Amino acid sequence: QVQLVESGGGLVQAGGSLRLSCAASGRTFSSYAMAWFRQAPGKEREFVAVITRSGYTTTYADSVKGRFTISRSYVKNTVYLQMDSLKPEDTAVYYCAAASRFSTLENDMNYWGKGTLVTVSS
Repeated sequence: QVQLVESGGGLVQAGGSLRLSCAASGRTFSSYAMAWFRQAPGKEREFVAVITRSGYTTTYADSVKGRFTISRSYVKNTVYLQMDSLKPEDTAVYYCAAASRFSTLENDMNYWGKGTLVTVSS
C-alpha cells in the first residue's frame, strides 16, 4: 500500500509559478513511476506529467510542455511539479499518482492522492 498526500496548491495570477509536492509513504517509493494528473471543473481528469522510477525519463502533456517540470526526491520520498508561466486554463485539482510501470494512462495508476486545488486568475 502507498499513501500519497499532495500539497502546494493555491491561488496565483496568470504568469506566476507554483510548486506542488506529493509525499509518499508505505511501500518503497523508488519502486514506482510517479505521475501528475489534473481535473478542471466540468472536465475529465487528464494526464499532466510522469517520471520513471529511476528519475531519468519524463514525459509531459503537450499543453504543459516547456512550462511544467516533474522531479522526485528519494531522500524525501516526494515527487514535485514545478509549474511556471501559469495560465487560467491550468486551473484544476491536481492529483498525484503512483504506477508500477511507466505510463501516461489513468487506468495504469495503482495509487492516487486526494488532490490539491490550483486556481490561476487572469
